[in-house]
Amino acid sequence: MQRLFTTFANEWPGFGLLVQRLLIGITLICPTIAMLNRSPSPAHIALHIVGAIFGLLILLGFWTPIAGALSAAVELWIAFATDGDPWVPILLAVFSGTLAIIGPGAWSIDAWLFGRKRIPT
Repeated sequence: MQRLFTTFANEWPGFGLLVQRLLIGITLICPTIAMLNRSPSPAHIALHIVGAIFGLLILLGFWTPIAGALSAAVELWIAFATDGDPWVPILLAVFSGTLAIIGPGAWSIDAWLFGRKRIPT
């Protein structure tokens, strides 16, 4: 499992990853909630709901490499398959992809579950 995750950065780099996770997660979840009030096509809603689920995982820092990569794929699909401004989904795809590569940081569920453990001697 250690190979799936990069180092869990702490201190200032870890804080930067926490801020990046918070911004990506909130930006993936909020438009979905606003979209449910407008009632667009079911396929459009489904894409955004899947993106919001990945946004929640990213927000919590749980399965971050997997959620980041899949979120990037969904956002690119949204950017090129739906009408509207494609730049926000492309930007979210880039940030989600970088988060998948860098890792979640020390302040995440992934670090708590899969991080290095101190074994008392």
